[in-house]
Amino acid sequence: MVRKSGRPPRAEGDAAQNRQLIIDTAARLIREKGTAALTVRSVCAAADIGTGTFYYHFRDKNDLLMSFISGPFYGSEALKTPVGQIADRIVELYMRLVGRYMELGLGFMKSFYATDNQSLSAYMSERDGAFEPGTVMAQSEEELRAAREAGVVRADADVHLIGRDLCTIVKGCVFEWCLTGGTIDAEAVLRRIIRAYMQTYLAG
Repeated sequence: MVRKSGRPPRAEGDAAQNRQLIIDTAARLIREKGTAALTVRSVCAAADIGTGTFYYHFRDKNDLLMSFISGPFYGSEALKTPVGQIADRIVELYMRLVGRYMELGLGFMKSFYATDNQSLSAYMSERDGAFEPGTVMAQSEEELRAAREAGVVRADADVHLIGRDLCTIVKGCVFEWCLTGGTIDAEAVLRRIIRAYMQTYLAG
């Protein structure tokens, strides 16, 4: 939960509108100039809001950037694919995040999915050998663990290692989607590769 430290809006409706305005403005600036050029001041100027309004919703620039890769894209509702089809279940999980990327557009993704985006790097990394709680990678590992307990994945499988590999596969597919100008069917490619990869770890 974001700690709200700036000036509160006059009404709850204003709060929701202002938060979305900040996110929409940041997405436009990222498409135009990239994440490295994004600052709190540039967002506030472009959105015509005060810094107090910004800090009411976000701690800083990195907190704002995290809003594009976390939130209700996964975990807010049950996955529809049964655990017995673990490869497709993982694809469904990750496509909630990848689909969000695609909704924001190719220009956004090319600028956001960059090596100088520290928020993305932190989100995709591990701490003390574990994924950050609440991330899609952490939930992916939970799904894999549940599949192992259900006898779908081999009992000797290292689900954390599998989770890391799956994250790498997803990043590669997103990168390829960017390289091809958004012309590939990312979900179909992701499904094909993850199905093939998971064959090694399926029980029986």
